[in-house]
Amino acid sequence: MKPTLLLAVLILSLPAWTQVQPPKKKLLAIGEVKGFEHDSVSHGLATLEKLGRQTGLWDTYIRTDNELLTKQKLTNGNAKNLDFFDAVIFYTTGDLGLTDQQKKDLISFVKDDGKGFLGIHSATDTYYNWPEYGEMIGGYFNEHPWGQVHCTIRTEDKSFPATAHFPASFPFYDEIYQFKEPYSRDKLRVLQSIDPASVDLANPKVHRADKDFAVTWVHNFGKGRVFYSSLGHRDEVWDMPDIQKMWVEGVKWVMGMTDGNATPRPQPKQ
Repeated sequence: MKPTLLLAVLILSLPAWTQVQPPKKKLLAIGEVKGFEHDSVSHGLATLEKLGRQTGLWDTYIRTDNELLTKQKLTNGNAKNLDFFDAVIFYTTGDLGLTDQQKKDLISFVKDDGKGFLGIHSATDTYYNWPEYGEMIGGYFNEHPWGQVHCTIRTEDKSFPATAHFPASFPFYDEIYQFKEPYSRDKLRVLQSIDPASVDLANPKVHRADKDFAVTWVHNFGKGRVFYSSLGHRDEVWDMPDIQKMWVEGVKWVMGMTDGNATPRPQPKQ
């Protein structure tokens, strides 16, 4: 047996704990709330932490403050700033009180450094007065006309890793959002949307004449990647295997561990 082959066999025969593993990625999960308090924030972020451990792909650092959202050196002895992380995920509402420098650092983290950003549900109900954040997340919340509703979700992209496992359409129950500018299919690749035939379009809170009710989307933001899904208002949603797989693949994609086409596409014909 050749020496190199023998060495490979010996290495593979060692116990798993003795083998050198690639370093895990680092996910900073922000659950700070300055608006409506979603009860599922704790369960959602805890689920992401669990999924990181189960897959062995990332470690999750859950924070309910914004101290680490900076590239500046921290003076309290905590060495972890944005430079330590590979992606940031927001399950937030309102104006989080970031300084101008923190805002600049977060945008640069994604746009210039090529890192990842993910948004959960009310991340689009955050920072209406910060246009660059709106461009990064991809759109702003504009009411949920039906509240929590039984509806049909269409999987518009079955080639993207985060949605490839979903049926072409499937029934779902959750709080469904409607979006306003800067939301545009000219800038985003929508992966999932609501079948408009499954909801009451006569509801006076429906503002989209185009019947375009996106649910999950991705886009490239400068050198970085952004993934957003409005699903997750209810605790039960986070326990669904298909939803958990979606978030695993979303995290992997924004961290550059997988490829997926984020080229914008027009709304499918109704």
